[in-house]
Amino acid sequence: MAEVPAEILLSKRVQEMFLDDEPPPAPYICRDGDTVVEVSAPLSPVPIIDLSLFSSSSTPCTKQQQELEKLRSALSSWGCFQAIGHGISSKFLDKISQVTREYFEQPMEEKKKQAKGVEEFDSYGADPVPAAGQFLDWSDQLLLHVYPEDQRKLIFWPERPESFGGILEEYSLKTKIVTDLVSKAMAKSLNLEENCFLNQYGEKAQYLARFNYYSRCQRPDLVLGLKPHSDGSGYTTILQDEEGLQVLKDEQWFTVPKLSEAVLVLMGDQMEIMTNGIFKSPMHRVVASSERERISVAIFYTPEVNKEVGPEDDLINEERPRLFKKVKDYADTHWAYYQQGQRALHTAEV
Repeated sequence: MAEVPAEILLSKRVQEMFLDDEPPPAPYICRDGDTVVEVSAPLSPVPIIDLSLFSSSSTPCTKQQQELEKLRSALSSWGCFQAIGHGISSKFLDKISQVTREYFEQPMEEKKKQAKGVEEFDSYGADPVPAAGQFLDWSDQLLLHVYPEDQRKLIFWPERPESFGGILEEYSLKTKIVTDLVSKAMAKSLNLEENCFLNQYGEKAQYLARFNYYSRCQRPDLVLGLKPHSDGSGYTTILQDEEGLQVLKDEQWFTVPKLSEAVLVLMGDQMEIMTNGIFKSPMHRVVASSERERISVAIFYTPEVNKEVGPEDDLINEERPRLFKKVKDYADTHWAYYQQGQRALHTAEV
């Protein structure tokens, strides 16, 4: 695949390559004339859901029911939605984006204080080296376990910017409130008991934060910031500062528009399992740009370790038989397949 081993390439970040005016090396080149149609923002009709309609006691029942039906439709067809009315102010979202940008704009020596080996997850760098024949993503990342607190590896939490840790802590707490609200709304949209999904995730559900930096690239037509994949989480919340994230639907890549007040909520494989295939875990990717760098912040929400999850019983009937068996630590299975450029959902099928 490449003359230079991926381990060596991963020791030099894509941000460095761009600043050194280097073209993308062979292991990053993955696009050779995509045949799938792309639909640019703002034409992408990614659904918008107002979460405030689910949290306010003053919302008329008919209005709330309409939004629940809209939510179910969005997750059954798109597998994602743009969440507004989530209770996190635009000012604070800007603060998250700003501290993320400040972190990645630091000298490389400062960021490498959190550097990781090629097989590790937490800290600064890139994904562990993929299987032979798989290309590398044109991006840098900082990956940190946030909850449960005993899973935090504080040695990798940046000391600079000084405000980073406090802002991440606050954003994580706010995100937990959002996931509670979303989980209950999803259950009610399917006429289930509102806490059923929260019970499946467990009291020690995992929250993993990933800060992404998508550097500019001389040849964005040859690389991808993030390879096509579905998430192995329950679901993921994504804050993006610029457009670049694309979702696959009906054999077309739809660019997710940038809405200043919105957070994208995107289903993972485990949510498709829990809903017995009603909600979809969509394939998505990130494209590169020659004109601007881009950042995003993703929080992966995943069931607690060793917690067995499976389709809700009330979603299994003669019309819709059981599609998936119960699984445990599915995220680990997902990762093994992801490293080979494959989906893992079939491993959970009945």
